[in-house]
Amino acid sequence: NPAEMNMIWIFSKRFQLSVPKLASRRRVVQELLSDLLQVSHTLFSDSFFPVLEPVIGVGSACEGWSPHKEEDVIYCMFVPLKPPPGHAFHLEPDTTGQMPQATMRIRVEQVCTCAGKQPGQSIQCFLHRSAEEMKRSQVTSLLHTLCTGPYLDGEKIALWFQTFVISAWSVVPQSRHYRMKVLPSCRSCKMRLVKDSGRSLFVEMVFSVQQGDSDIFLSSQPTGAQFPPSTTWLESYAVAEAKFFRQVAMQAPPRSCHLKCLRLCARLLEGSGISVYALKTTVMHLLTLIPLSEWQHKYLLMRVDDIMHYLRCCLEEKRLKHFFFGNEDMPEEISLPPDFQEAQPLNLFQHLVQDPSAQTKALKEFDDL
Repeated sequence: NPAEMNMIWIFSKRFQLSVPKLASRRRVVQELLSDLLQVSHTLFSDSFFPVLEPVIGVGSACEGWSPHKEEDVIYCMFVPLKPPPGHAFHLEPDTTGQMPQATMRIRVEQVCTCAGKQPGQSIQCFLHRSAEEMKRSQVTSLLHTLCTGPYLDGEKIALWFQTFVISAWSVVPQSRHYRMKVLPSCRSCKMRLVKDSGRSLFVEMVFSVQQGDSDIFLSSQPTGAQFPPSTTWLESYAVAEAKFFRQVAMQAPPRSCHLKCLRLCARLLEGSGISVYALKTTVMHLLTLIPLSEWQHKYLLMRVDDIMHYLRCCLEEKRLKHFFFGNEDMPEEISLPPDFQEAQPLNLFQHLVQDPSAQTKALKEFDDL
């Protein structure tokens, strides 16, 4: 249909649907952080700071559809933390109830390392050496550096890592091509990288702890304006979401339009009360309901129409199910804690149930769009 193809062309120009060079820049960021972590392993190998695992790209920029302009894109990377030798992490539910989403605290416990010690190794056992011996060896437990009480402290970890980045930058190969500045952040490490051409690259490293062997992590960085205590870590589904989009990319037809649909709808909904996360959840549901063969580029307008109709129905019913709770259509590749499948689906539009006037306003804004 020539008229439809013309409309797709107009949308592509108007909403800059040619996705910026997200993939190539993401590779630059991942290579940089890989080199930084390599330096950290050298510096902290004989210490008892957390072990920094390879970074995991999360968020819209790493999923390939960022709604922002090229110069405003932030490449968000999770830095998973593992306990150092002689320590163990135990996840405890946070019962303070200050945040709307699930929260936990990470209790750090000292464990005996005597049994696993090999001849010639100098592993310090915190449980079976006296405080005087430890003092002479100048050995400090993780409990005395990056914890508040027995709990891992997100703010202390962020400050420790920011200090490390500033001191280690000169030995990283990328320092020859970029000027780096650490930006203010109390629970993550944000960097601005500037090339000689003046082009900027924004990176945010968020510290995380994996829940068992699942794709669900605890994050040091709150997603909203409300900041819980620094020992409270928030349950995050960002790694599972990024994995979902990678799986879709592998199975979808060439030139699939699902990322363009996301970017276009995000631009359409700009200024409305509907969050980008609600939009992303809608698209994830539709990607499991509509065969991937139906997401070819020629169906872009139909799929945009599906997304907007789905959102409209959810607003009318005041119900949008969270993708990772009680979802029978969950792809097998996504690994979730056992209780997620048995849980009652969470309603992302619960606030509309509690406030009818908010629903009226949301529907009016949507219809105006």
